[in-house]
Amino acid sequence: MEILHLMVPIAIILVIIAIVIFFWAVRSGQFDDLERQGYNILLDEDDEKKTHKKDTENKA
Repeated sequence: MEILHLMVPIAIILVIIAIVIFFWAVRSGQFDDLERQGYNILLDEDDEKKTHKKDTENKA
């Protein structure tokens, strides 16, 4: 029972920290465009391969 005197304040502090971090992320724009980053991963590789092919063809 005595452990509750320690665990309850720790739990409340952790919840407050999580809420502060969440609101910081929202205000800094972390959740503005969730789809674009997923597509960037797919599209970047294609652009690099095309550029690399053009560079190697021009050198040969």
